[in-house]
Amino acid sequence: MMGIGQLRRLLHISHVLSRYRLDEITDAMHLFRPMRVIRWIAPWGKRGVADASLGRRLRLALQELGPVFVKFGQMLSTRRDLLPPDIADELALLQDQVESFPGEEAVQAIETAFKAPWQEFFSQFDPVPMASASVAQVHAATLHNGEEVVVKVLRPGIVDRINEDVRLLRTIAGFAHRYWHEAKNLRPLEVVAEFERTIYGELDLTREAANASQLRRNFADSDQLRIPKMHWDLCFESVMVAERVSGIPIDDIAALHAAGVNMEELAARGTRIFYTQVFRDNFFHADMHPGNIMVDATNPEDPIYVAVDFGIVGSMPPDHLHYLGENFLAFFNQDYRRVAELHVEAGWIPNTVNLIEVEAAVRTVCEPQMSRPLSEISFAQVLFQLFAVARRFNLVVQPELILLQKTLLNIEGIARQVYPDLDIWATAKPVLVDILRHRFGVDGAARDIRDRLPLWVEKTPQMPGLIFDALERVAQNRLTIQHTEHPDRLRAEARGRRAMLHAVLATGAALCTTLLITLESPGPTLFQIPVTACATGAATLLFGWRALR
Repeated sequence: MMGIGQLRRLLHISHVLSRYRLDEITDAMHLFRPMRVIRWIAPWGKRGVADASLGRRLRLALQELGPVFVKFGQMLSTRRDLLPPDIADELALLQDQVESFPGEEAVQAIETAFKAPWQEFFSQFDPVPMASASVAQVHAATLHNGEEVVVKVLRPGIVDRINEDVRLLRTIAGFAHRYWHEAKNLRPLEVVAEFERTIYGELDLTREAANASQLRRNFADSDQLRIPKMHWDLCFESVMVAERVSGIPIDDIAALHAAGVNMEELAARGTRIFYTQVFRDNFFHADMHPGNIMVDATNPEDPIYVAVDFGIVGSMPPDHLHYLGENFLAFFNQDYRRVAELHVEAGWIPNTVNLIEVEAAVRTVCEPQMSRPLSEISFAQVLFQLFAVARRFNLVVQPELILLQKTLLNIEGIARQVYPDLDIWATAKPVLVDILRHRFGVDGAARDIRDRLPLWVEKTPQMPGLIFDALERVAQNRLTIQHTEHPDRLRAEARGRRAMLHAVLATGAALCTTLLITLESPGPTLFQIPVTACATGAATLLFGWRALR
């Protein structure tokens, strides 16, 4: 049941939509149809918007509706798998152009969090904010030891405001899901759920501080990216204190040139930093628009990136990360068949699709990109187009992939703005190949075995019972793959049972050998255990392979 406050807010939204002549939305959804009377009351709409594009009218309306809707529009701009490109491009222009709140309110919020006067912690505090956004604003301050810091403070009442608007967005999405003919493609309930995860994550400043600390630790030995230090004793859910960093804004190209910055190296470093964050650390700054990136040009030939605002970060399941890296390499090598196979192996599209058709669709997307000059190839656009094509094959969109696409688009945009002739291919490929070899190749496998060996040794006593249970299930024909009447499937099913049996035997033999060595030898070396176990397992697997043949 919709309350009085929600109804009042809904009337305001309807009024704004009508003023910006967004009749496509009000007419399409049952929820807004009764409000069309507003159009009769104010038939002229807002001056100067009648001839504007739908995307521009929508952007202006969201800006007028306030901070929550601005954030929602920003998130929507990243869902290029759902929106037409012209609308996504227009929504990407949304900025947090929000009036600051009084410094006295910031002081009150700080003292409430600290449970003490601000003078106990700062020798100076500037009540005039350095920056103001939809969720929080930032003030300059100085600690008693003379260190300059920034204090980030949540906007007063923002949590209640967001709660109210999110509930309303859920209501609107529910009506859209039921009555809007475009809902099947645009998935409004899913979009609002994704927005909730994003916006509520930004409301906890201790979470942002933790994100910053993780990124800082990942690049502790780097001379290419600087992350500010968090003052954890002064970080709370509503207030965060961090080291004050400075630099030239990344989009101030004139200032970068005036400082003599090596622009080619700067653009290449930004690209390498992104791929390192994603594929080495699986933890990346996912809000890398120009407002959050600066450059320390103290040494113009050795520029250092300086990042701020860590409310949004991304990571992916390890298997998805592996498949994504393999997708990039397959694209680098123009192996479109492999790109199609990887989409199936990752579970992004069903394994019932015709791979030949998928390969043809992938080639149709990629070949036009490959014919361009290297400086014009955009991997972000390739990903967008690939996922758009894959929707024909029932693509299952992963939220973390959407976040990565958006970040990649930002990174490529910054790199091309800094140095338009940058060959992103030549810059990214060596980094990606090296990281994938280390993470998923022999080195990575050896590292995983070393890390897991103590647990395997601990579990070894359970193996005889597990092997006996598996053998018993095979004997009773209960260890099966999905049943089907097709002869090829039946043969594959039989091979699968035999393969499963020999895999169990091989694993059991290897682990039981490890146990025997551990029990009988007075002091087996770390080298003896895995080598002997692997040799025993390999012999059993060889026997199984011969049996399968």
